[in-house]
Amino acid sequence: MDVAAELGSARDAFARQAWSDAYTGLSEADVEQRLDPDDLVRLATAAYLVGRDAECAAATERAHQAYLSLGRTGPAVRCAFWLAVPLLLRGETARGGGWLARAKRLLDDQRLDCVEQGYLLFPQGMRLVYKDPATARAAFDEAAAIGERFGDPDLVALARHGQGRALIAGGDLQAGVALLDEIMVAVASGELSPLVTGMVYCSTIEACQEIFDFRRAQEWTAALSGWCAAQPDLVPYRGQCLVHRSQVLQTRGAWPDALDEARRACERLSEPLNRPVLGMALYQQAELHRMRGAFADAEEGYRRAGEYGHPAQPGLAQLWLARGRVDEAAAAIRGAVDELKGRLRRAQVLAAYVEIMLAADDVPRAREASEELSLTAGDIGAPMLRAVAAHARGAVLLAEGDAQAALDALLEACRTWGEVGAPYDEARSRVLLGLVRRRLGDAGTARLDLDAARQVFRRLGAAPDLARLDEPDHGRPEDDAGLSPREIEVLRLVATGRTNHAIADELVLSEKTVARHLSNIFGKLGLSSRSAATAYAYEHGLAGRGR
Repeated sequence: MDVAAELGSARDAFARQAWSDAYTGLSEADVEQRLDPDDLVRLATAAYLVGRDAECAAATERAHQAYLSLGRTGPAVRCAFWLAVPLLLRGETARGGGWLARAKRLLDDQRLDCVEQGYLLFPQGMRLVYKDPATARAAFDEAAAIGERFGDPDLVALARHGQGRALIAGGDLQAGVALLDEIMVAVASGELSPLVTGMVYCSTIEACQEIFDFRRAQEWTAALSGWCAAQPDLVPYRGQCLVHRSQVLQTRGAWPDALDEARRACERLSEPLNRPVLGMALYQQAELHRMRGAFADAEEGYRRAGEYGHPAQPGLAQLWLARGRVDEAAAAIRGAVDELKGRLRRAQVLAAYVEIMLAADDVPRAREASEELSLTAGDIGAPMLRAVAAHARGAVLLAEGDAQAALDALLEACRTWGEVGAPYDEARSRVLLGLVRRRLGDAGTARLDLDAARQVFRRLGAAPDLARLDEPDHGRPEDDAGLSPREIEVLRLVATGRTNHAIADELVLSEKTVARHLSNIFGKLGLSSRSAATAYAYEHGLAGRGR
């Protein structure tokens, strides 16, 4: 076959999205006769889509230089943009920023009015989405206008997607989600280039998860899976697609399948290495290990996720809590929450914060976080976030001894989890519901709730939750009148005649915390003195309990 025929066959394979054939054909043609810059761009695209990042970068750089030698500055700048984007996505900000700076200088030097001006606004806007949504949106608005003026659907889609992300980050969720959905119509209908299609798919799913919109995340994950499946040679988006599929399967209660998908994602994202997304895959795998009780594997997974640039919290703090390292968990989760800005990002961590603060007997902080979570859920309106907030609110009310109010919150949580289709989360809320009903004197229904939760935990393999269900905390007598395990410990020590200082030493607490526990005990039991509390402890068989 002569070079012209070989090149024609490779171009045809490219048009058919047969990426491996296109890559092989273009590479072979390039050996026999150096490709022109347009074919180098095709070679670079095919290389990227079959997972050959180094070859993609080399071909794109050659195209950049070839366009410059022909005086075609606009396409040369477009090449610089596509050299920068993968670097920025992999966290190589210096090199990526260098290519963007070169592209901007080329445009400025020649004062070109071209569509590539809009492309350079896109990374600028994405960098500011969370820091300054209004400024980011202005950059995307300008990019969209340039795309419309030059009739470039890829740029219009990227810019309007960025507008949607900026609207969401700025608090206008309804408008932001509507814009994302609009752009996804163009994506799903095949109107865009494969590089832009993959980018927008993954970013949209990420946005859905940020706003706890499980239905949309599930819908677009299925669409991304179908798009990847239609192109068997496709590599770069398949790994991230597997992570999203794992997250959806986890929520739906298909844990073995979710773990398989997370493992496959880690394998795909390791060769070639995609650091940020591999970190996300490792974190997802660690989450599943933690919930199944494989604590050593989970800790190693969180550590490696952190090494690849993905935050290890809140999962690592929840792991430490499960292993009984309450103080470490509390310190870690407090630090994580303090570092986060923006209510959506905080909402992703606050549920774990509430749980850990309650375990650390810091009910006031737990209540404060629960109230913030409820406000965010009320503003956003996503069912999953409403369920998260209702569960946290119920847990706090239970700790405060307000069983009736806790009942209402936990009934709402269970109902909403059921609507979302999240069996594990519903079972966790049902455990608290059972404890509340027992305190209200409804022991029979409480047993049904706890048994239902136990069956779900057993089916899923949630070993730590099963173990907690059998702890004395879940079987304590009803006449504890809503005291937390730590309050019972304090009451037991008060009954021995110890001072607040002595109790603080024994329980490794501050005297202020002991005083707060004692105040809670007096309030819950309707008592007014230490002697009355001592009498109550002996009358109800609490004085002799061990820690």
